[in-house]
Amino acid sequence: MLIGVAISIFIFSYFFIITEKIPRAVTAVFGASLLIILGVLTQEKAIHYIDWNTLGLLIGMMIIVDLTRRSGIFTFLAIWVSKKVKGDPLLLMLSLSLLTAFLSALLDNVTTMLLIVPVALSIADQLEVDPIPFLFSQIIMSNIGGTATLIGDPPNIIIAGQTGLSFVAFLMNLTPIILIIIVVTLFTFYFIYHRKLVTQEELKAKLMDQNEWDHIKDFALLKKSLSVLSLVILGFSLHSFLHLETATITLSGAMLLMIWTHEEPEEVFLAIEWPTIFFFSGLFVLVGGLIEVGVLDRLAEWSMSLTQGNPLFMAMLILFISALLSSFLDNIPFVATMIPLIQKLALLSQFTPTQTEPLWWALSLGACLGGNGTLVGASANLIVAGIAEKNGIKIRYIQFLKVGFPVMILSVLISSVYLVIRYY
Repeated sequence: MLIGVAISIFIFSYFFIITEKIPRAVTAVFGASLLIILGVLTQEKAIHYIDWNTLGLLIGMMIIVDLTRRSGIFTFLAIWVSKKVKGDPLLLMLSLSLLTAFLSALLDNVTTMLLIVPVALSIADQLEVDPIPFLFSQIIMSNIGGTATLIGDPPNIIIAGQTGLSFVAFLMNLTPIILIIIVVTLFTFYFIYHRKLVTQEELKAKLMDQNEWDHIKDFALLKKSLSVLSLVILGFSLHSFLHLETATITLSGAMLLMIWTHEEPEEVFLAIEWPTIFFFSGLFVLVGGLIEVGVLDRLAEWSMSLTQGNPLFMAMLILFISALLSSFLDNIPFVATMIPLIQKLALLSQFTPTQTEPLWWALSLGACLGGNGTLVGASANLIVAGIAEKNGIKIRYIQFLKVGFPVMILSVLISSVYLVIRYY
């Protein structure tokens, strides 16, 4: 009975999220409330399924980025990058995509989006081109780049925490294939957008004539913001040694910057994308309802039974199932559910650690790259959608699906070939 209720609420909620007949945040929170009202979850369990670390990270970074933005640095970067490529919008999109992939491997992809998207919007506005190609390419490259390292994407952090795999192990096993996928994806972007990203020569000339330094409004604020941001990034890289969650590090940095700059909380908190925060909260609970009634467990166990103990089949199934489900579900709770199932299956199949390790790389590649499949597949996607909406740009679910899903399938197919060649 409860299984049917949980599945029905999830499907109906997802329908309204896709069609956008009701705002995403309202749909997600209402669906989560129904799970509690109808007895699928208690209020305590619903709260338990919310990933407070992710929400804290988002809120903290939104505050830091907004205060940094007030210094004028994002307009400065937009003009600086534009002048390096002579104002060509296509080269700008490809350059920012590459930068996004690089930063997402060093930071987490959510932080990267909060930093890069304002730059892209400023460029698109000045060149009077459609900002959607910039936003879509950055979403996709963020999820690809974040797959390369342990700290780049939340699923990798979860896998490392449960398996003991090191930063170097992620770097050696995932970075080579991610570099190939980045190159292929850049060519794909060129093919899709090379005729759409065209601007007038006068606008290029106008952009080239600007002095980027004139747009720095407050050097003191810039120095304070960059100092705090550097501390936060350092904290991210050392969080396993400090035994502090990323939310604690980010929120501490945000509050330090507010104290240092003497900003009024009421004004600063207006910069937080509250619809995005509420949407995440509701989505976590919706997926938690499926976990609570055993839907994800049953689906994963059924999928694993199809492999009949063959490690190659198992890796391929984990890769493709993870990619498809992570396109439609949040990949954080999915990965948390899959880890104990893979561990149990490896034990029953009497796999050695060497035989088991490729299964973790398959899970990582599937879950992280699968986030590109739909607009709700990963945290970075929703952050960009929230920022875009605040700037008057509506990203449609189907609109992103047409670009993101084919790119996701291509990257997963490349990953499958890599897994076969390298490990089997």
